[in-house]
Amino acid sequence: MPKRPTDHPADAASARNSSPASKPARPILPPSPDTPTPLLGNLTPSQFMRRYWQKKPLLIRQAIPNVEAPLSREEFFELADQDEVEARLITHFRNKWQLEHGPFAPDELPSLKQRAWTLLVQGVDLYDDRARALLDRFRFVPDARLDDLMISFASDGGGVGPHFDSYDVFLLQVKGKRRWRISAQKDLTLQPGLPLKVLQHFEAEEEWLLEPGDMLYLPPHIAHDGVAEGECMTCSIGFRAPSAGELTAQFLYHLAERGDAAARPDALYRDPQQAAVDRPAELPAALIERVGSILAGVKWSEQDIASFLGTYLSEPKPSVVFDPPQRPLNEARFISQASKSGIRLDRKTNLLYNRRFFFLNGEETPFNGAKKWLIDLADHRCLSAKRFVTLSDDSSVTALLHEWYCAGWIQVGELA
Repeated sequence: MPKRPTDHPADAASARNSSPASKPARPILPPSPDTPTPLLGNLTPSQFMRRYWQKKPLLIRQAIPNVEAPLSREEFFELADQDEVEARLITHFRNKWQLEHGPFAPDELPSLKQRAWTLLVQGVDLYDDRARALLDRFRFVPDARLDDLMISFASDGGGVGPHFDSYDVFLLQVKGKRRWRISAQKDLTLQPGLPLKVLQHFEAEEEWLLEPGDMLYLPPHIAHDGVAEGECMTCSIGFRAPSAGELTAQFLYHLAERGDAAARPDALYRDPQQAAVDRPAELPAALIERVGSILAGVKWSEQDIASFLGTYLSEPKPSVVFDPPQRPLNEARFISQASKSGIRLDRKTNLLYNRRFFFLNGEETPFNGAKKWLIDLADHRCLSAKRFVTLSDDSSVTALLHEWYCAGWIQVGELA
């Protein structure tokens, strides 16, 4: 599934299907829209969205006090060595930018003593529950817009060059220090002939040194350049921003796939009045007119749009593979275990909903009688044991949850 635009290697992200061993972390509910939070500089999420979202940058000192990197350096390097992970190495040696794609074995990375290199791993939240828990702090923005958590490891002087993004991003410092310079400049001309998109004329307007726990929010198209001061690690929380062209193409494909593109989508083109021609290569005017009338008949409703967005935005990214349990519990034992320890969505699972349907990993299903608990599961990404017990008498619900468990879409047990 397409992501936020990959217009800069530091900003691309894609899902993966395996994870190194990780210490579980309980899903974190975002703050209430009207509750001040250090994450946003003691603004409420409502105030932040109203004053800053897609409007202007915001520097937040100690957004997460005593923050710890989701992965250690060793775990991070281990992740970058996996075949299914999208990892990128960017170097700026002898004033020359170079880009390599992973995976990278440990001995393929530059020495830690070597200056000016950066290792990027995309979609870390899909591999590690600690990264997923960190991403969950930003769910005051709708899940339909929230994309992923990327981690950047840099040696002293490392960075990806001055650039701009086409989407919103939070840049959270989790280890070491990074100096950020930003600009609202209009000149977004890129340096030609480089393997990554670096601005040709970057003129910084503001500058800050971020330490662990500090965070910088940037709306789209704000030019920025981050350079490590010593070894450092930065988490990038990015958001989806599909283009109008992408949405249009995918929506029309959605209509056609469902057979909704016209009153009779299976009707063949007919031209019983077509005359013989002496210019066979000329495009017939009647053909243009007839196809125009067919296209003019394409209709859709608000529910068609909602169905498209729900399935499209909940569809796992192309490389995601769910891992079913090796020895799945039968339904009775599943109910017994879940009644004791609850259930949670797998970190790779996407569950969205609207008034009539829920959308699980690209599939649309009507709510029927399961609306309340499904909404709770989607919003909280878990159901407590107590909550599970209240629905365990409904065999249709437990059968559905057991099916999801066997597919690897949910896990038994709340995260500690």
